Amino acid sequence: MATWGTSDIPDQRGRIAVVTGGNGGLGFETARALAERGAHVILASRNVGKTKAAASRIERDLPGTEVSVVELDLGDLASVSAAAGQISADHRTLDLLINNAGVNKIPGVTSDGFEAQLGVNHFGTFALTGLLLERLLSTPGSRVVTVTSVVHRSGRLDSAHLDTTGDDHKNYARSKLANLLFTYELARRLAQSGAQTLATAAHPGIASTDMSRKDAPPVVDRFLSNVLGRTPAQGALPTLRAATDPAAVNGDFFGPGGFLGLFGAPAKVRSGGASHDENLQQQLWRASERLTDVTYRLPAE
Repeated sequence: MATWGTSDIPDQRGRIAVVTGGNGGLGFETARALAERGAHVILASRNVGKTKAAASRIERDLPGTEVSVVELDLGDLASVSAAAGQISADHRTLDLLINNAGVNKIPGVTSDGFEAQLGVNHFGTFALTGLLLERLLSTPGSRVVTVTSVVHRSGRLDSAHLDTTGDDHKNYARSKLANLLFTYELARRLAQSGAQTLATAAHPGIASTDMSRKDAPPVVDRFLSNVLGRTPAQGALPTLRAATDPAAVNGDFFGPGGFLGLFGAPAKVRSGGASHDENLQQQLWRASERLTDVTYRLPAE
């Protein structure tokens, strides 16, 4: 499709969607759009007060919608386990897991000793997905969508030295490459097992978000929003298409289809070469299971 917008999202009534980092920016707009189409949305974020306010805002603006809140700190594997346990206890099925939450320019390490960007953006996401896998596998047509960034193209990852830290940009790029390596390996494993669950990925291109404002002066942020129209709602469209497009298949990657993959309507796009390294995908997977102590149980296994 030359254009794609929220009006193209199929009816989501009766479906349950978890959106991590759903209390603002891209996550909030993703959650709002899914709720508007009828999904019961679970906002999973670290700041419970802000997340409850976001849920109330959606319910106020869209009367009749169902929005729940779960406390989740992806930088703490104990919190990840508790959040997954709460979601699994409350819901026997799960249609969508949208791994949207991420951090950038966070110094130091997580509570589990991982470099902060890789710990939150990859290891926390890997653990949460694995702990919710049973619910996803029991739900025909379910999907896992992981949000990455165009900066994955500059990422370098050595699975034997995951504790290595670099500068902020290198750490962030490495974590975003890890998101795609994880998605492609998960997609392959799901397909080989015959599961009815899909793994897809998305990136927003350039959009005015809380994260982008850390790097851009106000005049640039205004230009993105007012001149280019790259608001959080616009930036969320690739994620929404990855989550709901009936034509999507395992391993699809969505992003803006325009100039340099930064602007335009969401379309299927190709990720950087390193993300397609199958040996690296498998090495990262094995290291992630070992370091998080979360093992994926798929039907064929």
